[in-house]
Formats: sequence, structure tokens, C-alpha cells
Amino acid sequence: MPEQRSALPATVLAFDFGLARIGSAVGNTFTATVQPLKILSARTNAEKWPAVTRLIEEWQPDALVVGVPLKTDGSRQEMTLRAERFARQLEGRYRLPVYRVDERYSSVEVEHGRGKIDDMSAAVILQQWFGENGLV
Repeated sequence: MPEQRSALPATVLAFDFGLARIGSAVGNTFTATVQPLKILSARTNAEKWPAVTRLIEEWQPDALVVGVPLKTDGSRQEMTLRAERFARQLEGRYRLPVYRVDERYSSVEVEHGRGKIDDMSAAVILQQWFGENGLV
């Protein structure tokens, strides 16, 4: 029996976490469409959290997705721990389900050399989550 889409959230925000910038994207599970949104400044908590809050207030997501960077062999690294901490903070602050996605190869799918690509990477992460959940 196929999985029903109604069990999944309708609007999802995704984040590509970084120390200086956080890429964001939005998607709809019913249409399985994704679009890059913004690149948020994340150098300090004073910059990061108000920007994240504005996105959540604007889009009213049902769930969040965070890309978790792993080494190519699947092992954890320092940024893995930081991205997981960001995901836990999102859960605590916004009381929304937060899904983690292995983002090892997401940046490979985005063209390099064209400036900042964090929002496009977030879109790839969200598209990957859709694929993992049978939405595409």
C-alpha cells in the first residue's frame, strides 16, 4: 500500500547551516516543489535567530529540515556536531519537528564559482528529503 502524503507536513523550511551563513529554502509536500529563499547572516546569535524567526513567521512551516554534513566515509566531523546542535535549538525554540538529512553530496549538485550558494544548497537538501520520503 503506498504511503499517504497527508501524513507528511504541507510546508517545509530547510536550512543549510554554516558558521557565517545559513541557506534557506521552502517546499510544499503536496506538489513536491522546492525553491531557494534567502541566505541568512549567522556570524552571531543576535543575527541568526531573529532572521530564522522571521522566516518561520512568514512561511508558517509544518516542519523543518537541516542538512547534516558528514565526511565522505559517513563519519562525523566538527560541523556535524554544530549542525545537529542547530537542529536541536530549532526544535526547542519553535516546537516543530526537525528532520536531519545527510548533506554530504548536496553541494556537488550546486554550481560552484557563482558566488554564495547556501540557499541553493538548502533547496537541494530539501529536495533530497522529499526523495527520501517518497514525494518525488
